[in-house]
Amino acid sequence: MKFPIPHTLKQIAAIIDCTFVGEDSFSVLGMNEIHVVTAGDIVFVDHPKYYDKALQSKATIILINKEVDCPEGKALLISDDPFRDFNKLTAYFKPFQKSVSTISETAILGENTIVQPNSFVGNNVKIGKNCVIHSNVAIYDNCVIGDNVTIHAGSVLGADAFYYKNRPQGFDKLLSGGRVVIENNVDIGALCTIDKGVTGDTTIGEGTKLDNQVHVGHDTIIGKKCLIASQTGIAGCVIIEDEVTLWGQVGTTSGITIGKKAVVMGQTGVTKSILGGKSYFGTPIEESREKLRQLANVKKIPSILENIKNK
Repeated sequence: MKFPIPHTLKQIAAIIDCTFVGEDSFSVLGMNEIHVVTAGDIVFVDHPKYYDKALQSKATIILINKEVDCPEGKALLISDDPFRDFNKLTAYFKPFQKSVSTISETAILGENTIVQPNSFVGNNVKIGKNCVIHSNVAIYDNCVIGDNVTIHAGSVLGADAFYYKNRPQGFDKLLSGGRVVIENNVDIGALCTIDKGVTGDTTIGEGTKLDNQVHVGHDTIIGKKCLIASQTGIAGCVIIEDEVTLWGQVGTTSGITIGKKAVVMGQTGVTKSILGGKSYFGTPIEESREKLRQLANVKKIPSILENIKNK
C-alpha cells in the first residue's frame, strides 16, 4: 500500500507516537507485509524469530519492538506494540468510508456493464466493459475488475483478511488496507468469497474460472487460465501459477506456491509447495500415481494378513 504522497520518518513517528532511528526527513512511501515490501515501505515485526528477516528485507523502514542496530540505508520506528501501530497507520491512510448508496457515486462502471438488483458496489470500485454482476453480489471499496468479467449471485469481493494476533483479552484483528484485483475474462461462480490483501492485492489472473463456493484468502495471487472447482479453500499469501487446475474440495495451507499447469485432484490437502506440470492427490499430498498405488496396496493388506494367518 503506497501513501497518496511521500511522508517523512518524523511524520510517521508522530502519527503513531513512537521514537525513531534515522534522519527526520527519511522518505517513507508506503507500508506492506514482508512478502511484498519494496524500498520506501514500512514493515512491522514483533517477534525475535523474525527480526533478522525484517531487518534484511527490501523494506527500508522497520517498525520493531526492540532497539537494535539499524542496517545501513534504513530507518527504525521503535514501538512497544508494532501490531497495534501498524493498524494505526492503516486506519490513518485507509480509513473506513461509509457508503450512502448501493452503487457508490465514486464507482466507475465500463460500457455495457450490467449490475443486477440488490448488488452493492463500494467506494472507488472500478469495473471494466461488458461485465455482468448478478444479484446480491457485494463488491467492497477499492476493488478493481477488468473487462468481460461475470460474477454470479451471492459472491463477496474484498472482505477483510483472516489475520489475528492472540492477546490475553482475545484476538486482535490486523486491519486490511489492500484490494482485490480481477483481470479480464474471469468468471466467478455463486457464493465465492475473495478477501482483500492486508496491504497489497489479492489477484485473479486473466481467463481464470472459479466454480461456486470457492474461497480465496488475502494476498493470494492466482495466475492466468486457471480452473478452480467448487468448495476449494485457498489460504492467504498463496501463489498459484498459470493454467493450474484445482478440483473440488481442495484445501491449501498459506504461503505456498503451486507450479504452472499442476493438477490437484479432489479433496487433496496442499500442505507444501508443489512443482508444475504434474498431477497430485491425497493428504499429505503426493504425485497422484504414487498415492493411488499406495491406496491400492493398502487394500491388499487384509488378504496378505489372511494368507499369513493360514500358513
